Amino acid sequence: MPEVLANATEAIISKWLIEEGASFTVGTPLAEAETEKALVEVPAEIDGVLGCKLVKEGASISVGVPIAVILVAGETAADVEKILASENISTADTTTAAPVKEETVLSTTAPEVVVTERIFSSPLARLLAKEKGINPQLLQGTGPGGRIVKRDVEAFIASGGASKPKVVPAPVFVPSGDGSYSSIPHTPMRRAIARRLTESKSSVPHFYLSAPCLADDLLNMRKKINEWAERKVSVTDLILKTVAAAFSDVPNANVIWTTDELRRYDDVDISVAVATDNGLITPVVRGVNQMNLNQLSTATEDLIARARVGRLKQNEIEGGTFSVTNLGMYGTDEFLAILNPPQSAILSVGAAKQKPVVVNGAITIASVINFTLSVDHRAIDGALAAQWLAAFVKRFENPMWLVV
Repeated sequence: MPEVLANATEAIISKWLIEEGASFTVGTPLAEAETEKALVEVPAEIDGVLGCKLVKEGASISVGVPIAVILVAGETAADVEKILASENISTADTTTAAPVKEETVLSTTAPEVVVTERIFSSPLARLLAKEKGINPQLLQGTGPGGRIVKRDVEAFIASGGASKPKVVPAPVFVPSGDGSYSSIPHTPMRRAIARRLTESKSSVPHFYLSAPCLADDLLNMRKKINEWAERKVSVTDLILKTVAAAFSDVPNANVIWTTDELRRYDDVDISVAVATDNGLITPVVRGVNQMNLNQLSTATEDLIARARVGRLKQNEIEGGTFSVTNLGMYGTDEFLAILNPPQSAILSVGAAKQKPVVVNGAITIASVINFTLSVDHRAIDGALAAQWLAAFVKRFENPMWLVV
């Protein structure tokens, strides 16, 4: 297991990308490894053939621990045992490294559930069976717990391929007094999110400021821009540009708190909250204040797409001075977000909804978006936060500055 991310001491083999017996070249992704912060690919460092996997999907492995045997030119399955012996690795442990990812527990009133049989075999037996084109379902294991080992494959070949009867387990059910439920173990990313947000909420003095914004002018401008732009601009892109512009109006708010100092930044690096299957991740769009809309749209689209499939790099999820999180697409009116330390503020974005408002003394219907700013009071006082939010609202409701 390589150090897939800086300072990572362990990772989970989330998914093997090639099968045993498959050949590959330098740089070919062999597996996906999950750390607390990201899902990354483990590339091959040499040309070769995947002799056997030593770690099953879902297993947590420390950096430096062997995860597979790679065969180079001239080596065969017979060399696998020699390689494992030279590294003092027992094949008996290689198939049991992975914990069960999901377990279904049934109530006493639930119907019986048939459990299909799982085939256990050693890496060497699997490789030899694959080389000989033998279906593992035809093999009867004689190893511990009925595990298929090398001698079982050899005996099957020697017997001319006569299959032996397989034992079909009886249907079973597991009683539970708490009703039916599924137990899903925490992933490292979920544990990291829980730890960081608990620390943030318990140790950072949050306060909140809210402002409803008229959104029609900005939404109409976006529509006109997209009629001519070579790439489409999203509402998130326009919000990010408005955030950066508000920091140019109130630069003293572009700060983070540290133990020894208050750091004020020149550039505006904004983290964008992205929901993934594994949890929330916040890739950083750097230098938003220096980008035009086309550049910003390209950068955000790329980061968000790669965040959702676990293809971010370490430097793309670290740093940032401010965060934007948007639940408007789910119909949420407004919400209070938890700060992402060491950042000092995060802007929550609600849904754009038609509401009656008073404009120039008359009641009219307009699109309104509720924004809520969560602030670290250690770094930013209430008056300064209010100045920043007022600057944001002014620019958001009067978007012509974007084209000036």
